[in-house]
Amino acid sequence: MAKGRVSFFYDSCKACGLCVHFCPKNILDFDEDTINPLGFHPVIVVKPEECTGCAICALMCPDLVIEVEKG
Repeated sequence: MAKGRVSFFYDSCKACGLCVHFCPKNILDFDEDTINPLGFHPVIVVKPEECTGCAICALMCPDLVIEVEKG
């Protein structure tokens, strides 16, 4: 069961990949089926049930497009 919930402001994601790289549970990936208004494939949560709520992804994001709720 998930201990956290990750949400993104997809329209602002520059697909830098820092959140994907540093996620200890490997639950993030690029959405290859979507292109945001900036012209990038935004990051999505592919395994939300495995989120621990650690918020490392949000800390690594240089553009503050990630919010993590613990619960």
